[in-house]
Order: sequence, then C-alpha cells, then structure tokens
Amino acid sequence: MTRAPFLLAAASILAITASAASAETLRWARAGDSLTLDPHAQNEGPTSALAHQIMEPLVIRDMTGKIVPALATDWNPSEDDPNVWVFNLREGVTFHDGATFDAEDAVFSFNRAMTPDSDYKELLASVTEVRAKDAYTFEIVTNGPNPIMPSNLTNLFIMDKDWAEANNAVKVQDYEGGEDTFAAKNANGTGPFKLISREPDVKTVMAINESYWGKDEFPMEVTEIVYTPIQNAATRVAALLSGEVDFIQDVPVQDLERVEGTDGLSVKTAPQNRVIFFGMNQGDDDLASDNVDDANPLADIRVRQAMNMAINRDAIKQVVMRGQSIPAGVIAPPFVNGWTEALDAVPATDIDGAKALMAEAGYGDGFSITLNCPNDRYINDEAICQAAVGMLGQIGVNVNLEALPKAQHFPLINTTVTDFYMLGWGVPTYDSEYIFNFLAHTKGEKYGSWNATRFSNPDLDGKIQALASETDFEVRDGMIAEIWQVVQDEVLYLPIHHQVLNWGMSERVDTIVDPEDSPKFKYFGLK
Repeated sequence: MTRAPFLLAAASILAITASAASAETLRWARAGDSLTLDPHAQNEGPTSALAHQIMEPLVIRDMTGKIVPALATDWNPSEDDPNVWVFNLREGVTFHDGATFDAEDAVFSFNRAMTPDSDYKELLASVTEVRAKDAYTFEIVTNGPNPIMPSNLTNLFIMDKDWAEANNAVKVQDYEGGEDTFAAKNANGTGPFKLISREPDVKTVMAINESYWGKDEFPMEVTEIVYTPIQNAATRVAALLSGEVDFIQDVPVQDLERVEGTDGLSVKTAPQNRVIFFGMNQGDDDLASDNVDDANPLADIRVRQAMNMAINRDAIKQVVMRGQSIPAGVIAPPFVNGWTEALDAVPATDIDGAKALMAEAGYGDGFSITLNCPNDRYINDEAICQAAVGMLGQIGVNVNLEALPKAQHFPLINTTVTDFYMLGWGVPTYDSEYIFNFLAHTKGEKYGSWNATRFSNPDLDGKIQALASETDFEVRDGMIAEIWQVVQDEVLYLPIHHQVLNWGMSERVDTIVDPEDSPKFKYFGLK
C-alpha cells in the first residue's frame, strides 16, 4: 500500500483543528482512549494517563518513577499511633471551577474509592478509616501498620466533594455494568489542565489551568492538549509522519526504523513497568467456551503446564515484536519488589514434553477453547494472540481467537465471563503486594477484582492480606517470596513478556520516557 491512503485516513479521523495549532499545542495520540473520566471506576493505564492531566492524587510519581508531592506536601506515620498515616495537604489549591481543596475532599474521595464499584479498592483494602484532623491534615487509619501506604496512592485521584454531590456523582460509575454517569464524561480536578471538550473515542481537548498551584514549579510549556485515539497502527504512524500529531505513545515495532529515519522525528525507547500474560479459568467445574462436556481441562495443572511449555516467547519477541520485548517467566516486572531472576526464568519451549503432559491429563486428542484478546491496548496485542494460537495448536489446544477493543474486552475479565484471556499488568506501587491483591487473591468485595482465573486459596489470601501490616521488610520479602512460589507452582498465569515502550515524537517535543507509560505533560518541554 502507498502512504497516501494512510494520510487521507489520518486527516479524516483526526480532524483536530481547522487551523494550524499554536506553538504551545501538543497533539497527542495513542491506540486507545480513556475508558471513563470517573477517577475511581477503571484502574487502567490510558484512563489514568488522561486523568493525570486533569486531576491529582496526594502523592505522584514523576517522569522517572520517583514519588514526589502532589496535593500533599509531606507524609509520615503518626508519632502517636503506628496504624495512622498523616498527610499534610497543600494549601491554596483550587479546583478548576474555583472551589477550594481541603481535607474533606480527600476524605470523600478515599471513601468513594473504597466502595464496591471502585477499581481502586484493593489499594485501600487495609484502610479502616480516613479522617480530616483539620482543614489541611488528612489521616489514613489502617488495620495494622502499613509501611507502603504512600506507594498505593499515586493514581488515586481527588474529587471535589461538593461538585460530586451537586452532579449526582457521589457513587462510582458501574463501568462493567454499562452505566453512564455525569462523572464518566465530565471532570473538575486540581490538575495542570482543564477539560475543555470530550468526545469519547474521537477527541479530548484540554487547556492549561492558569490557576494551577504548580505553575511556577514545572515547565508548563504545553498550554493546550489535543488527545486523539487512533486504533489503526498505520494511520497512527501516518499522522505522526505527516505532522498531524506531535506525540504518539505506541509506535508499532514494524515502523520504528521508518519513524526514526524521518527528519524532524525521533523514537525514545525504554523498558516498561508492565508484563503481558494470559489468564486461564482453572476454577469452574466446566467451561463455557470449550468443547469438553462436564469438565474443565484448565483445572488440570498438567494442561496449564503444557500450555506454558508450548508458548515460544523468543519467537514472539523476534517475529511479532521485532526484538522489542523481554521474554518473561513471571507476571512481575523487574522494577517490582519481589521480582528475582530465578522467578523470571523463561520456561523452555518443549512441544513433545507438552504433548506428553496433555496425554497424561487425558487430553491427548486436545480440545478447543476461545481466547479473548484486546486489539487496541497493548503493543501488537492481537498479533501476539494470533502467534499463541498457532503455538498452542501444536499440542492440540485449538484456539478460537476473539479480538475486541479494550472497552469490550476488559469487562469480560472483570465480570469473569472469559475462560482464557490476555491481560497486561503494570505495578504503580513497585511492590508485589499490588499484583497479589488484584490478581492472586480470591475475587471478592475488597480483593481480586482482576482475577478471572477463579483461583481461590484461603491460606494464600491470608498471607496476601498480612503483607499490608508487616513492617519488618526482611520478613515481608520472605512472605512475598512464599506467595510467588505458590503462584508459580500453580501456573496461575502464562507470562509472555515484559513490554518495551517506544514513544514517537516531533523534534519540538522534549521529554523522557515514563516507565509507567503515563506522560505527565506539565513536565514536557516544547522547542
């Protein structure tokens, strides 16, 4: 195909502005849009990335991954009670509508984030109470001392209590249930940019917050952001090549050399704090999507082991990812406390051994199953799934691939409809407890919201919960190692690779790559 159709498609999809953008406008694109503007409804990367421009947490990670102050200026455990964290809040901060930020807004937001529909409740599972000691002192009370509580808060955004009450937005949007709310399409934050307009899956426009508390502390060279999701990889690259956009977060691996070799453009690459993997329904007595009656082949550990052995991660790296991935043996990125080289040892591809395990489990003739995969969330997500289909077919696991946009894919996981699925997991806390709370603990009211494996181990649940209050880090690290051993021994997930970030940008954009893949444009420079 020639480049011209791509350029025409880019122009029609983008329709960014009728006139040329000013020197301060940053035109940003990525494969998928934010799922919602409700700050507590979806704990999902692109959703948080958009929210970070408009809203703020108490503490935040900067573009290097370091925790720095945001709406809190400092924080420490209470001198009087080891179960209490004390946050001194920033004074003189206003929301975009002019309302004053204070501790009551933090209390409201945390209580909201602990409700059943919140996708952030696992981060606050050890919290028993939040309270305002005074207008600018906020306290978090936990069930036992929680040594890493601040690390859990970097994506937990603060809402204006009065705004939420006035707009019927006190309750968190039930995203999985298909609910639409005022907070899903509107936002009133304290962040560096105000929401100007929002057309989901089409375009979101933000403008600089002239009253931002950090205006003199950060470069703040971007004064307008025009955010356009472009799912099609070729169209997205064409938009960057033609100058329709200035910055894309997900340069397709097949186009890296082309972008890097174009005058006025560059690609910046860095390992991401994220693992891509497959999850399997091993807990149900029968599967809805297979051809085996009255049995669940995934419940047999030998089948899970066989599938793990059948996946050739190095082939995926070389052929699908063009070298832009790091094969993984565990669903923890190397950034994370608890990761070790031994845990991350990649299983050897062994088709004959896998076939033997399948026969031993009684599935020598194989079985069929549906694999649910996103097609607009991770780098080459659908292509990875297609490669896995062929690899699993070699051992008799005949996979029917169903690839959907992430807005339709993720609810299949959250509501445990899927039997076999792709998921990617970043760890903003940089600690294994985050992974365990969401992905290994039994799915319930406060834990396990992304655990669609149906795996349940009450003893392991107790160990996971105990991590929150263990203050002896040597003991805690030993507990983490024990939990990982169970996760690995059970073959709870099939790790594929650690994702590598490739940000493409105009030479006028000055930034480093954030390991969270969450650009914070207040840090960006424009040349």
